[in-house]
Amino acid sequence: MTKSGEAQLLRQADGTLDNRSLVYIAGLALAFVISTAILWLASGSTVLAAVYGGGVLALIAAVFAFGRLQTVPASEELAPPDWSVTVAAIEQDGVAVAVTDRANRLTCANTAFSEWFGTGIAPPNLPLDRPSLEALTRTAREAWRDGKADASDLVRTDGNPGWHAQAERAGRGDDYLIWRFTRVDGADTSGAVLDWIGGLTGQLLSRAGIEAALVGNDGIIIAASAGFADRAAGDSSATLAGQEFVTYLRTDDRDRIFFAREGRKGPPQQLVQVPLHDPAVPSPALSAGGRDASLMLLIESGVGIGAGGEPANTAATPQLEALLGALPLGLAMTDRDGRFLFGNNAFLRAVDRDGQGVPQYPSDLVVREDKTALSDAVRRFGKGPASNGDMAIRLKTQPDDPVSLGLAGVRGLGEAAVLLSLTDSTEETRLKRQVAQATKMQAVGQLAGGVAHDFNNVLTAIIGYCDLMLLRHTPGDSDYDDIQQIRANSNRAASLTRQLLAFSRQQTLRPQVLQLPDVLSEVSQLLRRLMGAKITFKVRHDRDLGPVRADPQQLEQVIVNLAVNARDAMQARGDGSGELSMVTRRVMAKDVRKMGSEIIPVSDYTVLVVTDTGGGIPPEALGKIFEPFFTTKEQGKGTGLGLSTVYGIVKQSGGFIFADNIAGADGRPSGARFTIYLPVHHGAVPQKAEANPEKPASEWSGGGRVLLVEDEDMVRAVAERALTRSGYTVTTASDGEEGLAAMANGGEFDLILSDVVMPGMDGPTMVKALRKTNPDMPVLFMSGYAEEQLRREINVENMHFIAKPFSVQEISECVGSVMGKIS
Repeated sequence: MTKSGEAQLLRQADGTLDNRSLVYIAGLALAFVISTAILWLASGSTVLAAVYGGGVLALIAAVFAFGRLQTVPASEELAPPDWSVTVAAIEQDGVAVAVTDRANRLTCANTAFSEWFGTGIAPPNLPLDRPSLEALTRTAREAWRDGKADASDLVRTDGNPGWHAQAERAGRGDDYLIWRFTRVDGADTSGAVLDWIGGLTGQLLSRAGIEAALVGNDGIIIAASAGFADRAAGDSSATLAGQEFVTYLRTDDRDRIFFAREGRKGPPQQLVQVPLHDPAVPSPALSAGGRDASLMLLIESGVGIGAGGEPANTAATPQLEALLGALPLGLAMTDRDGRFLFGNNAFLRAVDRDGQGVPQYPSDLVVREDKTALSDAVRRFGKGPASNGDMAIRLKTQPDDPVSLGLAGVRGLGEAAVLLSLTDSTEETRLKRQVAQATKMQAVGQLAGGVAHDFNNVLTAIIGYCDLMLLRHTPGDSDYDDIQQIRANSNRAASLTRQLLAFSRQQTLRPQVLQLPDVLSEVSQLLRRLMGAKITFKVRHDRDLGPVRADPQQLEQVIVNLAVNARDAMQARGDGSGELSMVTRRVMAKDVRKMGSEIIPVSDYTVLVVTDTGGGIPPEALGKIFEPFFTTKEQGKGTGLGLSTVYGIVKQSGGFIFADNIAGADGRPSGARFTIYLPVHHGAVPQKAEANPEKPASEWSGGGRVLLVEDEDMVRAVAERALTRSGYTVTTASDGEEGLAAMANGGEFDLILSDVVMPGMDGPTMVKALRKTNPDMPVLFMSGYAEEQLRREINVENMHFIAKPFSVQEISECVGSVMGKIS
């Protein structure tokens, strides 16, 4: 419709006429008069003319009235949409709602969206970090396509986490998106309290005589309840944000607190400060200025416990308990003698007593060393002047993780009382324990690997000198048996160092692609002999198990160690009978994804589950059983290296191992369960290596020039004597610089025998320098670390390896083997 047509409709709707309408009506009137006059002249009857005229006038009036009824006012038909009605409809406490069109332009938004994000930008272009911005953009696309989508774990650019977004297509032509943003519970305690005091909880507190305000550590009000605003400023709709908190209060000569506006006419108030953060750890930034905040509660005298002359130390009033129980942070109250009156659900969750209620005294919650300090603090705050503070305590359920407990002396509730505040940090504590355990295991592994490497050098010298002495003694000599005993004990010590290297994932492995059931079948007979007649041994395999890549000998050691531990645990109970079961399972990637584990990557796994009926592992030892030299056995019955070796082999094979207890019918542990996840090998299964018929290995008859580089004098002396006795010409050097000097001084060598780790210039650096002038020079590295690890870290061609400790025969044979390959 044109604009002139719209104007005409408007004028018709208002009852006004334009010029064309006037001409039209005048023409009708003239025709009516003329036709009436002709009829009167022709008939000569005045009555007939009058009847004709009246009928025509009635017809015209009816047509005009019908036209008025059919006309629709253009102002009503073309009225623009009234968005104020939509804004009023989307106002929700704690939920930010916005409406955008297909061009991602903000059409309207409620108050919460304006306060959290502002009105200058529209979803999905909000101030979020890059992963969250990509997730929100993907949500918009899915909502336009599917009608609805959502995104979780959104993080702002200022680091404030805990947002959840939902988008839904709407409108007559599906031309709009309705966005809803909410905070995730527990992501931001201060932000959650801000929503609580501004909503129904704040109103309930005000009705009970308790006014609440959220105040930054600089004393500036962040938010206040409507009741606080009414009593402090006389306007319940005033925000008071940005004002100094103390300006609305005053004290008298008795240090009683009043609202400044009410003066002495108002009742005295008791101020309770509840910090919403650990003072030692900065809290997440608030949207209202990025300040650490405290909840300020002004409690009117006569409200709560003891009001009206009732005993104060019997129980909390149901009203106050219900109000404080609605807050999202842990709160509890004691009387002046330190006995618990009540604790809300958040407090009970924080102390791991959900469903059990609070004990008689707060000291019953902490470890023995903290009982006296906590009892004294509660009594001091209960009997002294009104004050508040905090202290570090260790809960019985979390003895290794100190937590901050807030204390505040409460007055105006009848008799004096103490308010305790504790944040529920269960999830945070769990993450801290995981990080601490992983860090500790890594540090212990590095220490164990370093000790084993240095100890291997000592053992190499001891074993080498024993071999040299045995060459001069024959069986029957008085010293022969003593030397053999020294050598046997040295080999036993070498076995212990190999276990330490296994724990630190620095053991030399020979991985192969194999099937786990094949390894179990190899050791089944041995395990049945180890278990004895009283222990039942069961094996069950799943179908379609994927192959794994591991060292079969080391994997057998893992199985044997777990079986021996299970046998010892079962023999320690009663008559020594029990059951040991080993089950293999197939775990697909989708199953791992459903588990939601933060440790195991999503992939296909072959799993070995070892369970026993030995009574389980003590809960306090579950986090330590894989540490070296930790054992629950009696003294002299275990070295504490069995499970640490298992842990190292599994981790070095790319797998994961977990230990837990199996609950019995009475709820107590009835046995232990070890679960090993080994990743499925998806590559081609290699065929067994065959000898190369084109170039068979040469047998070395002896002789050759060897450059021996070793910083340990004892090891260098043993290796030199061993190789000299085998017919080699040996030139020694104590470090990499001396080795380069020996080559530069005209020395010609057939082989370089070098240690890896040396002070100054290490072995690989020296070899790379020598290869510049002698590119084909072969090198034999000797080290106590794993060969596989060294090959990953050392990029040297034509490299061979011998593990420490070695015997005189082993070093001679290894050098001869390398010389034979290059001959």
